[in-house]
Amino acid sequence: MKLWGGRFTKETNQLVHNFNASLSFDQKFYEEDIAGSIAHVAMLAKQGILSEEDKEAITAGLNGICDDIKSGSLVIDEEHEDIHSFVEAHLTERIGEAGKRLHTGRSRNDQVALDMKLYTRKEVLEMDALLKHLLQSLLSIMKENTDTIMPGFTHLQKAQPITLAHHMGAYFEMFKRDRSRLHDIYGRMNYCPLGAGALAGTTYPLDREYTASLLDFYGPTLNSMDSVSDRDYLIEFSSAMSIIMMHLSRFCEEIIIWNSNEYQFIEIDDSYSTGSSIMPQKKNPDIAELVRGKTGRVYGSLISLLTTMKGLSLAYNKDMQEDKEFVFDAIDTTKGCIVLFNGMLDTLTFRKDKMRASAEGGFTNATDAADYLVNHGVAFRDAHGIVGQLVLYCIDKNISLGEMTLEEYKAISPVFEEDIYDAISMETCVSKRNTIGAPGQEAMAKVIEINEKYLAES
Repeated sequence: MKLWGGRFTKETNQLVHNFNASLSFDQKFYEEDIAGSIAHVAMLAKQGILSEEDKEAITAGLNGICDDIKSGSLVIDEEHEDIHSFVEAHLTERIGEAGKRLHTGRSRNDQVALDMKLYTRKEVLEMDALLKHLLQSLLSIMKENTDTIMPGFTHLQKAQPITLAHHMGAYFEMFKRDRSRLHDIYGRMNYCPLGAGALAGTTYPLDREYTASLLDFYGPTLNSMDSVSDRDYLIEFSSAMSIIMMHLSRFCEEIIIWNSNEYQFIEIDDSYSTGSSIMPQKKNPDIAELVRGKTGRVYGSLISLLTTMKGLSLAYNKDMQEDKEFVFDAIDTTKGCIVLFNGMLDTLTFRKDKMRASAEGGFTNATDAADYLVNHGVAFRDAHGIVGQLVLYCIDKNISLGEMTLEEYKAISPVFEEDIYDAISMETCVSKRNTIGAPGQEAMAKVIEINEKYLAES
């Protein structure tokens, strides 16, 4: 059964039907379609447009269809054009004439807009919950590693000593911002398009505020043309997912590097690793690499959706049907990657000895040596040059700053005294950095407390 067949005298060519149909993918939101229809008939009955008898019959029929689809006793076939026509056809088959009244006062345009909003709204909340779980994992690592010293990097070169807690805290901030973006998207999208009709509303005395309240929206949308042609919330959600994937990908890149023989900062659990078919010694970080690779797939969904929408005049155009497969794939990919990444993160073993040795071996305390000179009256620019000479000397002798004798220090600058060794120790380099946001233990304790409160309240 087609919802629009009356105008036509010929059956649709089968190839045209297949090309036009969306049931293969829009069946994903059959529950949302049925929930929207139940709210719609409740409003129609309240307004006296439908009888209470029809409302009860339609509601019972829709609930039965939903239950049967869930149980598998009713299979969604490819005979129908979309999930809307599938549900309406089966409803009419079950309850008779009353089923034909379901579509009173609405169009497929506002119906599909509603279904997609309901589905997306649910997925936004589910993704937010997954990110919260990931943040809880990160916070646990932070709390356990406020004194785990490791090198911090710029340009992938060792820069200054930090802690593992501080490094994990950077990703905590990224994923916290991701949650904030999801909350913003939810707030902007949570207005109900049902009742907008095809583009110009309807002559029926609908109560759109009532329908919106039944479906937990903040209220109805305020322009019927925009209601059926708005895909901004999908573009925003795709953008947010792209940023989430970018953050995951950056994290995965570091895990891949840290897992290498050259770094050995971490050990990936066997359950999140794979081997080689030819090299028996290999233990590959495939999950991290796949998350990194799938990031491009989510980016592609965003670009595809932007490209689809960029030239469309108001109001609804069939091009907009292309939104679903892009977004559905991006959602499934992003959620799957968050779950797998979190599992990998929870089972990582951190090689604290390797991290500390790496920090000690890369002149990460050079800035602190310069600060020592400044604290003893040397201008910073001069101190910078003096420490540069120290580093060159150490490279030539294949030693670290901590291995230089006091005589060697004084040969380059007489300002150095015995306390230089304490000033450039890894513990001192980290512990003295206690402005909020820095890696010192006092600063990290404050940040951890803030983050614990954030997770408890969000």
